[in-house]
Amino acid sequence: MKQQICILGSTGSIGTQALDVIAQHSDLYEVYALTANNRWKELAAQARKFHPSAVVIANEEYYECLSKELEDQPDIKVYAGADALKQIVEAEPINMVLTAMVGFSGLEPTIHAIKARKKICLANKETLVVAGELICNLAMEYHVPVLPVDSEHSAIFQSLVGEDENEIEKILLTCSGGPFRLFNDEQLKTVTAADALKHPTWDMGAKITIDSASLMNKGFEVIEAKWLFGVPADKIQVLVHPQSIVHSAVQFADGGIKAQLGVPDMRLPIQYAFSFPKRLPLKGDRLDMFKQPLEFFEPDTDKFRCLAMAYEAINKGGNMPCILNAANEIVNEGFRKEQCSFLGMGEIIEKTMQTVAFDKSPDLDIYLQTDKEARSIATELMKRS
Repeated sequence: MKQQICILGSTGSIGTQALDVIAQHSDLYEVYALTANNRWKELAAQARKFHPSAVVIANEEYYECLSKELEDQPDIKVYAGADALKQIVEAEPINMVLTAMVGFSGLEPTIHAIKARKKICLANKETLVVAGELICNLAMEYHVPVLPVDSEHSAIFQSLVGEDENEIEKILLTCSGGPFRLFNDEQLKTVTAADALKHPTWDMGAKITIDSASLMNKGFEVIEAKWLFGVPADKIQVLVHPQSIVHSAVQFADGGIKAQLGVPDMRLPIQYAFSFPKRLPLKGDRLDMFKQPLEFFEPDTDKFRCLAMAYEAINKGGNMPCILNAANEIVNEGFRKEQCSFLGMGEIIEKTMQTVAFDKSPDLDIYLQTDKEARSIATELMKRS
């Protein structure tokens, strides 16, 4: 029987590469449902190619457009809205859900998928950033595997295979350093979103590319790693690795280090999450170890405050990472729309973290309230900046 896959966020970078993996292994995998937020035309094109049982457009304004575009495909059901996203993941035929939505919006559909006992292939890092403890507890309660799709967390996961009883001394989380790695403070004052979107090694969506430039993305990944691998933040070390060849590594109690290396290609971690514990053939470039130096540097957390704030948030715990994420989503979009500066993003996030009410033991309702409050405060702060 083919594995039935639901892709939340099929028109984004991860979603489109996941569809390529599925196309390469059409004897093993089949698309059951595809979802998008606004890109209804791309979603319709994907539906025509992969013939899912259902498609969901989160933005209800595009329901009529999508329905009309697919009216000659009567076997494809068309739905719209946030509730439809939460309901589609519960469909009985689905075996696994790839959560590739961007931002806080991925949290509730992931919770519904876990409660429906679907295998989770997690590419939406905000889910664990915002509510890591809640998600981990639910995954244990419903006996649901949560497999990482981020290249760094997949690398850690791959390095841990066969090491179940061995103590992790340190996780070595790599990052390229982004396009501004060598910039000084004066240069950072005038960089634009267009500058930030020129990532040196990875081809990603706009939001995550901006987060990579500020190193907030790496901060989020520190928080993710804590929950995925049960390692405290002080045992997670970030290494700037401009070549993006060592995707991450694990150091064990005996000092030995295991790492996963490869070309920057997200299809490998996507496929590994689908096929684990098997490794399937994958078309694509291969790493030539003779052509690439491997360099590692310590990140400058004075210059890139977002990484430091992520450590502060996870050490504080409670709903603080939720506040961090909500403020970041606001300023990330604001920076792309020229409503705040690159350095201003960190200033607004920090003020938001100092302003929003802290809750040490949040539940889902508290997370939802916190997200709303933090967005409101960050938006107001950005207007004043």
